[in-house]
Amino acid sequence: MERPFLKLLDQYIIKQLLLSLLGLTFGAIALIWLTQSLRFVSLIVQHGLALKAFLHLTLLMIPSFAAIILPVTTFLVILFTYQKLSHDKELVILQSMGLSSLRLARAGLFCGGIATLICYCLTLWLAPASYHAFHRYEFKIRNRIAAFLLEEGVFTTVSPTMTIYIHRRHNENEFYGVLIQDNKNATKPVTIFAERGTLISRPEGPRLVLSNGTRQQLNRSTQKISMLDFKNDTLDLDGPVTPQKINREASELPLLTLLHPPHDTPKRLQNKLKVEGWNRLITPLFTLSYSIIGVVCILRTRFSRHSNIVRPFVAVVLVIALLLFSLMLKNMAERELTFIFFLALEAILPAIIGITSLILSSSSKNRKTKSALSNLKVPM
Repeated sequence: MERPFLKLLDQYIIKQLLLSLLGLTFGAIALIWLTQSLRFVSLIVQHGLALKAFLHLTLLMIPSFAAIILPVTTFLVILFTYQKLSHDKELVILQSMGLSSLRLARAGLFCGGIATLICYCLTLWLAPASYHAFHRYEFKIRNRIAAFLLEEGVFTTVSPTMTIYIHRRHNENEFYGVLIQDNKNATKPVTIFAERGTLISRPEGPRLVLSNGTRQQLNRSTQKISMLDFKNDTLDLDGPVTPQKINREASELPLLTLLHPPHDTPKRLQNKLKVEGWNRLITPLFTLSYSIIGVVCILRTRFSRHSNIVRPFVAVVLVIALLLFSLMLKNMAERELTFIFFLALEAILPAIIGITSLILSSSSKNRKTKSALSNLKVPM
């Protein structure tokens, strides 16, 4: 049975770690979300996108942010929590009581393990699913943006080949005095005048129903204009939404599709998909390795006046070096897939070295303790 004191010690350190991890991670996510969501603010200010739709769109990005920053925030929290314990002499007291480095590292390893599991949930399931939903929702909004683009007395470009002018807007979907320039067919551009237009939202895209108008078509080869009067006509503001139009990115594809892409996929793209798949399996391991680096750099160095600066600095430099090296390996793996093995090795090796170091340190301390006890002479 473990002594109650040691259980309280673990609870004390783990509580500090988890609370700090939650605070730092949510703070970093909020900051990144704020900066990234600014590019969608124009949809609200200029085009009248509803706030609910804006929040729905931008909040779908959060799991992807969390998967990226969680390894770094876990490392920082563990590093500075143990550094604080060392600075307050708490670690010195605990080590003088006979607690080994491995025993003191248990709370940090527990926190790192929990963060690693969360990171796996994010990278394998939540982040791809949310990014897929984000991508489709963004496409849907931009495809239907014509529904709230049109303004009175303004020539509005609703697509690269179409411009619409309305004289008066009756409500959100009804207009009077409509002028349309349609250049989808560059050799036969069309100009449409209509007394009234009604915008209808459809799953395939918005459709404009026109009443009492004239359709003029210019044949550029003959330079002749053909005219047609109509009572009712329809015009699709965007082409139909087909699966081919929504190009699914690697970040939103399921893991099995990434690891086993279709055979007709180009070689370069196959490597990119496979690297993305293996990256989802490997990236969470960096969370554990960074955690162990933070713990080892604090516990495996002697306490001194200068170590308060040196130990965190060394740990940060090591993690930055690993981050840069991993980015280099990912780029190289897209050209030659065998480099993915070195990426996996880079993710695992720091954890193995760190755990081995803690075990050897603990074994050495136990041997010294036993040797000191055996040399004690009991007075008669």
